[in-house]
Amino acid sequence: MSDQTMTLDAFYAEVMQHGKLRTPDHAARLSSAVLHTLGFNLSGSIKRQLARALPADLAHELTRGWRLIHFRDTHLPLEKFAHHVALHSGNTDPQYAKMASAAVFGQIKRLIDDDLNRRVAKDLSPEVRDLWNAA
Repeated sequence: MSDQTMTLDAFYAEVMQHGKLRTPDHAARLSSAVLHTLGFNLSGSIKRQLARALPADLAHELTRGWRLIHFRDTHLPLEKFAHHVALHSGNTDPQYAKMASAAVFGQIKRLIDDDLNRRVAKDLSPEVRDLWNAA
C-alpha cells in the first residue's frame, strides 16, 4: 500500500497524531531519531532500497551517520532500539519511544510497496520486526 504523494508535512502530521505528539516539530525530531536508529539496524542493501523509496528528506535521515566498526545486532531487543531512539530524539523515556516508533513505522510503511515492507521486516531483529509488523 504505497502512498508516494504524501508530503513531508502530512507525514509529520500523521506521526504527530498516531504518536500522540504535541507539535509537528516533535514529530520531525522523533521521525529523524527513528530513521537514524533504523538505519543502523538494517543491512546496507535493504537500507539503500528503503532510502530510494522514501522522500529525500526522510532518506537522508535513514542514511546519515556512520560507525567506524559496524556490526548489526540481529537480535536487538526492542527495549534497546527504543533506548537509542529516545537518546537521538532528546527524550529519555524508552517506553514513549516505542509508541512513537510504531507511529513512524506505520507512516514509512504507507510510503513503500508490500515487497519492500516484507524485506525490511525480514531484515530486522525479531522484537523490532514485531513492532514494524504491528505498525
